[in-house]
Amino acid sequence: MTEETAAPVSGAMDVRDAVTVKMPADSAYLSVLRTATAGLAARLDFTLDEIEDLRIGVDEACAMLLAQALPGTDLTCEFELTGDGMRISVSVLTADGRLPARDTFAWTVLSALAGEVDTAAGPDDRVSIVLHKRRGAVETA
Repeated sequence: MTEETAAPVSGAMDVRDAVTVKMPADSAYLSVLRTATAGLAARLDFTLDEIEDLRIGVDEACAMLLAQALPGTDLTCEFELTGDGMRISVSVLTADGRLPARDTFAWTVLSALAGEVDTAAGPDDRVSIVLHKRRGAVETA
């Protein structure tokens, strides 16, 4: 074990890391993001239930975005880890920059799983869904 692979000291709440995964906007690659999500959440000592919620939440956010992704483009997932939680931003290029509807069953499920959820449209019609989950937080849906 080296310093880089050593487990973080218990109680160290100042951990802040960022990881970006860029891959083809195709559902065949979603297992990569589910695995990355689980590994990063485990690093922050999320419970098994919280890790599974995040895995499903990322999968659901990607499914919502892939439905409108331009063919041949990339899906980008940015993970920001802090001492008490994780912020995940998933984005794709779209034809019209239309934000996902918030009045759907899929959005309700996503909100219940991930805690805080938001959307944004950026330059070149890039649409993002941002999930923010805090460790041990009691969620209300």
